[in-house]
Amino acid sequence: MKKLKNIIEKILPSHSYIPLAAMLVFNFIAYFGTRLFTTDMTHYSMYTVIDDWIPFCPAFISIYILAYVQWILGYILIAREDKHIFKWIVVGEIIAKAIALLCFIFIPTTISRPEITGTDIWSGLTHLIYTTDAPDNLFPSVHCLESYVCLRGALYLKKPNKIYKYISLIFTLLVFASTVFVKQHVVLDIVGAIFAVEIGLFISRKCCKLGRNI
Repeated sequence: MKKLKNIIEKILPSHSYIPLAAMLVFNFIAYFGTRLFTTDMTHYSMYTVIDDWIPFCPAFISIYILAYVQWILGYILIAREDKHIFKWIVVGEIIAKAIALLCFIFIPTTISRPEITGTDIWSGLTHLIYTTDAPDNLFPSVHCLESYVCLRGALYLKKPNKIYKYISLIFTLLVFASTVFVKQHVVLDIVGAIFAVEIGLFISRKCCKLGRNI
């Protein structure tokens, strides 16, 4: 048992358990809990002409799903790097998610998703996502929010190889693209996610009394 505990500690430091648990609980409240209030409300579309130019590409569902791997790895590496950076990132993420919660309640959004006619594996996975994830709580995009938080945290990591930062940047951009190419989100949902994270991290820096180097 002690050996297992040591292995877990090497992967994820004990100081991160409670903050990460709090983050997950708040994520559940923000994304699923708000639907208790908004299901019967009028939902708005933030569709723009730019979204007309973006084709439906089910193959991007692979990136959309792999985003979960990015989040897990990202938060583990941030937790292992530095307590102060980890605290800044987690508090910032929760604040950003609080902004998202308010948007979900006061600006409920929806999207018209295309009919899936393909029979390939990517079309099947996209259909599965459509079935399990209702087309609401879109602005800001939680998918983009989480990937962007991981990217912002990656920029301050010193322990992983420097190439990780570039991989994180490229993959985050691919996640952004995946959300609109599989028609789960519109462009403004991505913009909203970036703004929410930047506001969250700015407030977190002040609350955590961190220096200008972060």
